[in-house]
Amino acid sequence: MSDFALPLLFATVLWFFATGFVLWLDKLPSHTWPLSITMATVASGLAMGGIITTAEETSPWAAYVAFACALVLWGWHELSFLMGFVTGPNRNPCPPNVRGWQRFRLAAATLIYHEVAMFLCLIVMAAATWGKANQTATLTFLLLFVMRLSAKLNIFAGVPHLSTEMMPERMRYLASYFRVAPPRWFFALSVSGIAVLAAWLADRALSSQGGLATGYALAFALVALAFIEHGFLVVPWQDTAMFRWAMPEQARRMAAQSGAQHGAESNKVSGQPDTNPLAVRQNAVQ
Repeated sequence: MSDFALPLLFATVLWFFATGFVLWLDKLPSHTWPLSITMATVASGLAMGGIITTAEETSPWAAYVAFACALVLWGWHELSFLMGFVTGPNRNPCPPNVRGWQRFRLAAATLIYHEVAMFLCLIVMAAATWGKANQTATLTFLLLFVMRLSAKLNIFAGVPHLSTEMMPERMRYLASYFRVAPPRWFFALSVSGIAVLAAWLADRALSSQGGLATGYALAFALVALAFIEHGFLVVPWQDTAMFRWAMPEQARRMAAQSGAQHGAESNKVSGQPDTNPLAVRQNAVQ
């Protein structure tokens, strides 16, 4: 059982501090961003080298290294998005009364370059590890990509509780494409699929040995974290509260004020099926 518990602890702690580090870098003054993204790019190159080097290894340590390297690459994509380097052609709020396909098209245009970049990175990782014994890195990045896409689609479709306090001010236009609404069939389908996937990964981890078991256990930890994150979309507690330690004091105060205001707005519109958080904010001001 310890062979299963240790990867869970490793994945959870590494994910927690890696997420906080990315948020901390993003909250630094904008003149530091070129250096941050440059250093992240160098780290990503080294991480890709680590993935290729460990691709033939079957030991548990190789699975840990591959997992960490995949998180480094994921962090580069998150950082480039939050800093506005790789987003999409649309950087405008959603126009009033836009619905259906047009709203989806405009929302997709706010981050399509980011999504394509992640997909291409996944293809490169898959090609570099194709047919190799250690698939931990590719599996890790694939799961991060799929779980993140699921969360985005659910937020777009509508969930009862949204947290925007960690969103950079320059990216606030993204919130206009969010929707506060009761959970829909897609949410139930998403969490059911995640639960089934988590159960399968746990079974594979417990029935395998060596690096293969470690890789599956690390993957299970990510999926379990994704399940919890999806749960935060329907409960009145902000998961971003866990990462306030990573924010400078001034940004922390602004985020807390924004979070409190958004929480009041969410409570105000609870039960209304098609409510836009920014629209609520504007109505409250008026």
